[in-house]
Amino acid sequence: MAAFWQQRGRRQESGGLGSVLDGLGSVFDVLLANARLVLGVSGAAVLAIATLAVKRLIDRATSPRDEGEPKAEQKSLEDSWQDLALIKTTPKPAKKQRREDLSEPLLPAARPVVPDPRGSSSPLGAPQVQSSPLRCLTLQEKLLSHSSQLAVPEFQVSLVPQLARSICSQLQNFLRSKFPELPFGRLSLSGALLDGLEVLAADHVHLLLPLVLDAGLWSLISGEDTVVRNPQYWMIKRIDLGYFPRGCSPWDRFMVGRYLSSSVLNETLHKLLVASINWPAIGGLLGCAIHPVVASRELKLEVKHDQVDLSITLLPVVEMEDKVLLAVPPEGLVENLWLESFYRAEVSRLKELDAADSGARLLCLRILNGVCKRQPRLHKLGGSPLTHLILHLSDTASDWAEESLADRFQQVLEELVASLEKGVLPSYFNPKINLFSGLLEEEIDEMGFVLYRAITEPEVLL
Repeated sequence: MAAFWQQRGRRQESGGLGSVLDGLGSVFDVLLANARLVLGVSGAAVLAIATLAVKRLIDRATSPRDEGEPKAEQKSLEDSWQDLALIKTTPKPAKKQRREDLSEPLLPAARPVVPDPRGSSSPLGAPQVQSSPLRCLTLQEKLLSHSSQLAVPEFQVSLVPQLARSICSQLQNFLRSKFPELPFGRLSLSGALLDGLEVLAADHVHLLLPLVLDAGLWSLISGEDTVVRNPQYWMIKRIDLGYFPRGCSPWDRFMVGRYLSSSVLNETLHKLLVASINWPAIGGLLGCAIHPVVASRELKLEVKHDQVDLSITLLPVVEMEDKVLLAVPPEGLVENLWLESFYRAEVSRLKELDAADSGARLLCLRILNGVCKRQPRLHKLGGSPLTHLILHLSDTASDWAEESLADRFQQVLEELVASLEKGVLPSYFNPKINLFSGLLEEEIDEMGFVLYRAITEPEVLL
C-alpha cells in the first residue's frame, strides 16, 4: 500500500508532462493510421520507425526509474539515441528502374565508399552494384555504326523503283505514239538506289532515254578539240552530207549547223513533258501526283506519293564508240555539247575490285556520300568525285578489308584536302578531265576548310 501511494505521488509530480506526452501519442497513432494513404508504403515505413523511436523516449521518460539501477537514466537515453539512429540507417527503397535506363552506362560513384571501421557488413541480400567506366568508341566502330544509320527505309527500296518503272512505261508509250519516226531506245532506270549506293532516303532517280544513231551518219569530236577546250564534253557531228543529204537521218531535225544539238533536243522534250502529257490522269492511275518542273533546265518530274516524295530526271543518252554521252550541256552559249558519263564504269569497277579482295570500297563510298548529303557545303563532292578518288587510292592502297575501313576513310579525307588545295582531281578513266573544273573558288575554299578540320577530328563529319 505504501508503495502504491509512493508511485502515485511520483505520477502526480510529472502529471503535466504526462498529459502532454499522452496527447502526442494519440497524434502519432493518427499519423500512423493515415501514413500509408498519404506517403505510400515506403514513406509509411520510415515514419513508423521514427514514431516508434519517439514513443520509446516518451515511455522511458514517464516510466518510474528503478532505484537499484543508478545508471538507468543514462542507459535509457543511450537506448533512445540508438532507436533514433534507425531512421538514418534504414536503407531507402530502390528507385523503380525505367526501360530506357537499362541502356545507359552506369556512372562511377562521385565519392569513394569508406569502409566501416567496426567491420560491419552490408545487409544480406543488398544488391552489389559495380560501376563500369564509360567506353570510348574507336573511329572504326563509329564508322560501322554510322553506316547502319544510312540505310534507306525498306518500303522506299521496293516502292520507288516500282513507281519509277510505271511512269517510265507510260512515258515510253507516249513517245512512241507522238514521235513514231524517231528511233528512241527502251527507257531504263539508273541511279545510286539501284546499285546499293543510295543513303538516307530514295528521293531521286534517273530515266535514261537512248537515241539510236546510225554510226555511218554521225561521228564524235572531243570537246578538247573545240572552242570549249574541255575533254569532258563531246560533239556529235553529221558526216557525209554530200552523199547522204540532210533528212536522211531522223535526228537531222535537231541539228544546229552540222552538229546534233543537246539543247534543241531538251527543249523539244521539255515542251512535251509540260504541255502534251496528261500527268494528272497518269498520276491518278498510279495513285500519286505527278508535276513537271517548268522552270528547270533539266527534264524533271516531281512525284508525290503517300509514302515518298520523288524527283525523276529524264536524260537523253547517246552511246557511241564505247562512250556514254548525256544531253547535259554546260551553261552558256554553246548548245551542241554532250557530257561524257562514267557512272556505269565507276560502279562496275568498284564492284569488281571489292569482289576480288572482299574489300569495303563501296561501304566507304556510301559513308562518304552520306556525309556529303548531310553537309550542305559538301554537296557537290558527292557521287562521281568521291568514286574516282577511291579508285585512285585503290591503285596505291592494297588493304581495303573492312577492318581497315577507318584507315582508308582517313586517307580519303587527306587526299581530298590535297586535291582541293591544288584545285585538281583527275578522272580515273581520263586523266585529262579535271572533276573540280566546274567548282567556284569560294566553293573549293569552303569544302577545304570543312575537310581540313575533319582530318584531325573525323568524328565531326559523322
